Order: sequence, then C-alpha cells, then structure tokens
Amino acid sequence: MTRVLVLLRHGESTANAEDKFGGWLDFALTNRGKDQAAAAGRLIRDAGLAIGSVHTSLLSRAIDTADMVVAESNSPTRETRRSWRLNERHYGTLQGRTRSAVSREFGTELVADWRRSYHLTPPAIGWDHPSHPRHDPRYAALPAQELPTAESLAAVRRRLVPYWQDAIAADLTAGLVTLVVAHGNSLRALCMHLDGLTPERVRTLNIPTGMPLRYDLDDTLTPSVRGGVYLDRAGTAAGLTRLTAGDRR
Repeated sequence: MTRVLVLLRHGESTANAEDKFGGWLDFALTNRGKDQAAAAGRLIRDAGLAIGSVHTSLLSRAIDTADMVVAESNSPTRETRRSWRLNERHYGTLQGRTRSAVSREFGTELVADWRRSYHLTPPAIGWDHPSHPRHDPRYAALPAQELPTAESLAAVRRRLVPYWQDAIAADLTAGLVTLVVAHGNSLRALCMHLDGLTPERVRTLNIPTGMPLRYDLDDTLTPSVRGGVYLDRAGTAAGLTRLTAGDRR
C-alpha cells in the first residue's frame, strides 16, 4: 500500500521578503505568501489528494498557510496537530536581522556556513533575552533544557525525528494522506531523514516556499522516489531559481 506524504514550506513571509532570519520569531505571510498557500491547496485538490491529517509548527506563518491549504483543497481533514518540533531552526542572535547586516558584521563566508552547514550553530541568545522561548506561553510546558537558544541543522533533526516517529508516521501507517506544513530548515531535516542524505548533500538542498512536495512511501515508509516529486514542477523550478539568486531563509 502506498502512503502519501505532502511536505509544504509555508508561503512567503515578511521575513522572506525582507531577507531576514525568521527562526522562532513570528512573521506574517505576505500577499504573495497567501496566494502561494491558496495555490498549493488547489494543486493538492487537482492531484486528487484528500488530506486526512495536517501537522504544522507553532509559528503563525505555517499555521496560516495550512488553514488556507485545507480550505482550498476541499479536504475532509480529520485533525490538525501542531508541534514546536516542526518549528523553524532557532537562529539565536541572528533572528530578526537581515542577512546583509549579519554578513557585514561577521563576513559572508561564516554566515553561509551558519546557514548551510549541518553541525555549525550561530551565536546563542541569553537566558534573559526578550525573545527567549521561555517568555512565550506556547512553550510553557516544555522543560527548560529543551528550549533552544540557537540551533544547528543537526539539532533541528534531533528534535524533529521523534515527532516524525510518534505522530506523522502513525498517520501515514493508518492510511491517511498526511500534510506537513513547516519551514525551510525543519523540512530539510525531515527530507534528510527520509532520503538518507549526508551532511554534505543536505547542504545544497533548497525547499521553495509554497510548493507542495509529494512523497509516495511503502509500508516501511521508505520513499519510492528519493527527493519526492513537486506537484507543480514548472513553478518549483522558477522558485528554486529565485532561491539560488537570494537563497533566503
């Protein structure tokens, strides 16, 4: 039996449009991002996929995207689950700053390594920083040691894989077409897990905003096609071209 998983990076946010490090900060969708979300829902509908379960991060740009996708896809969704484990990578002191400003301070080579490497972590925020997750009621139930102050992609993968195993995989095994709406780095970590990518291979993986990526999985949840298939290949190619030029996160 084929299990269908659809991965979707949220629509363009104001952080994407302004070339800022978004991380765990909340940024609204732009008008273009809203259009992307609606178009993604129609692509899913036109592909004949009836979404049975939805998983999102706790960040509003992912939640709002998922709501628009479900509305446009006319899917009889059973439930929506939200988890901090699907949040974007925590970018520490870089959050909310433009990439150009950070590059001027630290140099473009180091910033590129922070963004694309698997193990490197950017500078962390302090315990008393106003944007520390402990100040956010969404994370009040989490143990203090689980609240990140900066993350590498490896750290994102470590906190994401248990959610994949306990929640997403269970829905897929139950035969539900499962939609995961998350972020550039949390989806990179999930693709790395699904496709068995090495740290070197994942460095070059880009996931464009608003483009549904379909994985057909077997009973062991192994992809039949590594890397999955985008539902809109032409649009995705254009999105990837834009990312290559600006490579925004």
